[in-house]
Parts: sequence; structure tokens; C-alpha cells
Amino acid sequence: MKIDLETLRHFFRKAPFMVDLGAQPTAVSDGKVSTELDIQPKHLQHTGVVHAGVLASLADHSMGAAAQTLAPEGHWVVTAEFKVNLLRGARGDKLVCEAWVLKPGKSVMFTEAEVYAVSGADERQLVVKTSGTMAVTKA
Repeated sequence: MKIDLETLRHFFRKAPFMVDLGAQPTAVSDGKVSTELDIQPKHLQHTGVVHAGVLASLADHSMGAAAQTLAPEGHWVVTAEFKVNLLRGARGDKLVCEAWVLKPGKSVMFTEAEVYAVSGADERQLVVKTSGTMAVTKA
């Protein structure tokens, strides 16, 4: 399925939870998606770092979107399983997620993503590494 950035933005707008989080796609190509989220107080846990659920949700939806770019017409991609490695607490101005398909397939696709906490113009720190299995289903 050929997906351009405007189509991907439409997909994200149709996911109410992603809208509530503030996740926005910023780039797309075959098998790759980049997203961003401006960190707000609602994203933080009691210690002042971004809640793991926010980080996992951003990575999961981004990996699914990356897999969707390679899905055949008339098919949707849904998460079958994913693993989240929380490397350090996320602090900063925004989160940047880069997701890609590691191995495409007809019924399942294997994906990975990295989430970075960004402060200022250049400071970027890897905070999460994820992997996921995406199921390809009939729409």
C-alpha cells in the first residue's frame, strides 16, 4: 500500500488515543516511519520522566504504521506482540520515534523502533528500543 505523509497523518488522526497523546508523523517511506510528540506535563509520571506507557504507545503505533506501508491493498496491520526496552528516563522537549520493518511478510512483519528524547536543537538521547510482530489482516 503506497502511503504518503498526508495519508499517514490522516491515519494518525483517526486513532483517538494518538490524537490525545499528541503523536504526529513527520516522515514516511516504504517500510519506515518517523513520528514526534511534544512532551507535556500530562505525559510525565511522578518522578518527572515520561511515562513508559507514552513511550511504548508511540513506538507501537509507529511500528504498525511502518508495516502498513508495505501491506497489500485491502489489508490492515495490527500488533500481535511487542517488546519494550526502557533504556533510561525520558526528559526533554519532545520525543522522536524512528520505526522500520526489519522483515516484511504476507501474514506477519517484524519491526523495530527507537525513541529519542530531544532537548533543544541538537541534544538527542536514545531512551527506548522496541521490537514488534505485526499481523497482516484483511480489512
